[in-house]
Amino acid sequence: MAHFALVGPPDARRPRLGRPVGGSRTSAAVGGVVLLLPDGDPVSGRRASALAHAAMLPLGRGLVRAGRDEGLVAHVVRYRGRGWNGTDANLAADADWAVAEAVRRYGDVPVCLVGHGLGGRAALRAAGHAAVGAVLALAPWLPEDDVAAEPEAVRQLVGRRVLLVHGTNDARTDPELSFRYAERAKKANRETCRFEVHSDGHALRQYAAEVQALAADFVLGALFARPVTRPVTDAMAAPPPLGLRMPLAAGFGGSLRR
Repeated sequence: MAHFALVGPPDARRPRLGRPVGGSRTSAAVGGVVLLLPDGDPVSGRRASALAHAAMLPLGRGLVRAGRDEGLVAHVVRYRGRGWNGTDANLAADADWAVAEAVRRYGDVPVCLVGHGLGGRAALRAAGHAAVGAVLALAPWLPEDDVAAEPEAVRQLVGRRVLLVHGTNDARTDPELSFRYAERAKKANRETCRFEVHSDGHALRQYAAEVQALAADFVLGALFARPVTRPVTDAMAAPPPLGLRMPLAAGFGGSLRR
């Protein structure tokens, strides 16, 4: 991918975690951390999008409610800017910073990275930190347009639990590219699976309740060893392509919702 000049100076700004989603906790009460990574733009020098930040809040609140007994805390990462910007990979750098900051604040607790779109790519990139135990990538942006570049790395996922979720009608990020990434990731790390949300788009609004339930099932299982539902267990155990094209059924997790 070519290197693009930025319109503004995002390096003059700093990433931030901000306040915990859904209420605050003391560090002594925290048992695990979810870092939510919003969507962004492939190339931009503009400030991070407030809309993309707000779009992650419902998912964060739902995860905090579901993980209250284990002391789960969640933060939406505030990027320096909204652009990935080629080899600068600014969103991934901000995700790396956020993991280190979570460890500084909360100590030795497990971390799950949850990203949407370009935030999904950032989450997968930043998975190599020792504190990261799980990654959830929603409609991740995983381009393959630069044939001269190295394929998107997967070795950093070894030892983590990894779930990709993609709508089959996503017009912004190609679901087939996330499938191909998941194929490579599965070879490096058996604890990888992928769910397809049939007829849903990039924002995953049509089956938002099912995606929320799947996210809670996966995150709490990965961070706190809670039992997970049969579909997630089956997807992790199934060989490709079955475990990488697992359909997210309508009504998934209905009995788990509060």
